[in-house]
Amino acid sequence: MLLILASLFLLTAIVSAADSSSAAAPGPPKAAVQPVEDTWHGHKIVDNYRWLEDGTTPQTKEWVKDELAYTRAMLDPLPGRTAIEKRLTELLSVGSISAPQIAGPYFLYTKRQGMQNQPVLYVREGIEGKDRVLLDVNGLSADGTVALDWWYPSDDGKLVAYGTSLSGSEMSTLHVIETATGKILPDAIERARASSVAWMPDNSGFFYTRLPKKGDVAEGQEMYNRHVFYHVLGTDSAKDALIFGEGRDPADWPNISLSEDGRWLIIEVSQGWTKSELFLRDVESNTAPVRISTGKDFLYRGEAHGDAIYVTTNEDAPRYHLFLVNPAKPERENWREIIPQTDAVLQGVSVAGGRLLASYEKNATSLLKLFTLEGKPLGDIPLPGLGSIFATGNRHDRNDVFYAFHSFAVAPSVYHYDLKAGKGALWAKVDAPIDPAAYEVKQLWFASKDGTKVPMFVVHKKGLVLDGKNPIWLTGYGGFNVSNNPTFSGARYVWLEHGGVFALANLRGGSEFGEDWHRAGMLEKKQNVFDDFIAAAEYLISEKYTDKDHLAITGGSNGGLLMGAMLTQRPDLFRAVVCQVPLLDMLRYQNFQIAKLWIPEYGSAEDPKQFDWLYAYSPYHHVKAGAEYPSILFMTADTDTRVDPMHAKKMAALMQAEAKNGASKDRPILLRIESKAGHGAGKPVSKQIEEYADIYSFLFWQLGMKP
Repeated sequence: MLLILASLFLLTAIVSAADSSSAAAPGPPKAAVQPVEDTWHGHKIVDNYRWLEDGTTPQTKEWVKDELAYTRAMLDPLPGRTAIEKRLTELLSVGSISAPQIAGPYFLYTKRQGMQNQPVLYVREGIEGKDRVLLDVNGLSADGTVALDWWYPSDDGKLVAYGTSLSGSEMSTLHVIETATGKILPDAIERARASSVAWMPDNSGFFYTRLPKKGDVAEGQEMYNRHVFYHVLGTDSAKDALIFGEGRDPADWPNISLSEDGRWLIIEVSQGWTKSELFLRDVESNTAPVRISTGKDFLYRGEAHGDAIYVTTNEDAPRYHLFLVNPAKPERENWREIIPQTDAVLQGVSVAGGRLLASYEKNATSLLKLFTLEGKPLGDIPLPGLGSIFATGNRHDRNDVFYAFHSFAVAPSVYHYDLKAGKGALWAKVDAPIDPAAYEVKQLWFASKDGTKVPMFVVHKKGLVLDGKNPIWLTGYGGFNVSNNPTFSGARYVWLEHGGVFALANLRGGSEFGEDWHRAGMLEKKQNVFDDFIAAAEYLISEKYTDKDHLAITGGSNGGLLMGAMLTQRPDLFRAVVCQVPLLDMLRYQNFQIAKLWIPEYGSAEDPKQFDWLYAYSPYHHVKAGAEYPSILFMTADTDTRVDPMHAKKMAALMQAEAKNGASKDRPILLRIESKAGHGAGKPVSKQIEEYADIYSFLFWQLGMKP
């Protein structure tokens, strides 16, 4: 068992510990300076490390090898790694669980136990039946890097379509398995990334989405042009009928759902994170899909039930409302509002047992409400406390509702609610080796630069003394309509058990307060996100939680961009930064992987006006030679197919060469590149333990915490 209380040292002690642990470490490798000059709308901009964008060249591979050797030489000797890894193993072995999906007589759900690297798909026949393993991908690779990405049961549960991918690539291959026998059918469809699948009621086939195969589109377009197809079970997928997508914008991203009788196919086409369109296809008459939404800049989600379509939208209602649509007359002028907008954000609606089950969010915590099919309120489903619902399971013709709940101090738990009886009970839970009663969770509100009130969750051991020197781990995201809710993380308790404080800021750009909150943190208003985060840090200091020497910040993906902006805009405010799978070169980001999909959120430097926004904050272009920065751990992955690892590579090379502390032994700038892992989805537990061990060793060292 690790020590419960943290021991804090003065900065001189931090330097001393760094010297003793890394004295033998060489300096960072020198990246060759090979200037490339671009002219952007009259601005001449030099990129000295463009060559690092190509990860396949011998020069890049050699530099990466040397960079990793330097990082390991700095991190491996740090004290306490063995104890940290031991506790991480205990905490991450608690596993995970999902809410059951109901299909015919079957209840299907995923569960991970012990040191299993990947979740296992289980099936139970009848709610009180015995669990049986249906699919275990852990045996498909020795190192646990084959992931179960998604799965869709047929309506009767007899068949399940599922996707697997290698090394975190998320580029799934679709397979089909028989539920009764566990037999995998010969049907296999590649390029089914994040596929959406809708089975026909008789199991004869299914609609699905996939990306084009190499050669089907121009080179470089293989990550776009997602289309809808129909597959007849047992046939050659190369002959599958194209249903939707041809001739449309390559960046369109369709998802599908089908009414339980198999007649109405709904195609929801995302066009960025502020606009989507709904199309309706009458499968019975085999007509072409027709658009039923307005074509305006709003979001629409649809669910078909019998002769009704329920549309959730933020059209003229930033916190969303619900419309009832007759599929025989689906034109917008015929829609009828049945659930108006409230002060909470309506996140989604589904049909459960002849009622409407509505998920809401208020002040970044979850609510579940019931309505009649005509929108009359029937009350709330009581939740175990303030926290987050991360999955639900229900059917239109069953009274069983499952929901998966967790919070900062509550491990994932699944509850069953009987709609007929009006009662709920715990169905399954994850047992975590922590005492929730030992921790305190607070929601604080602070003012951002422009006066906007922003909430922040703070978690710490009870009895915390506000002495201005507590080690703080502050994180945030602020983008893509993503809400940051109370969540359970076993690994986080390594920090909390050692006296650390965890803080999560609900920045603009997310969905916590509806579409207005989202739009206040995107495109030309992206700086609001950075201002919110700076204000959160300054608030924690002003309230005597911490000071600049004990404040660490972390963030990944869009949150990695946030970290890049923080270390370039306010390097004086933080002691340590963990910048994970980040976007950092905002002038060229759209040229890599799937990043063109993000232009509606960020803009593109190809546009003169949008160039001005991006260039104003692009972290890679705001590194100042000779300036001192926080200690930084950049983290990326070779097989990341979302955010290209070139961002972290170029930024690390630039900062190591130009920052005052670029080669520092006590305030280093490090780069960690994971092999056989992607953006984060499907990462095996063994790699999670290694990654967190590096993060905590780095942060404990930098903030003077005794492991």
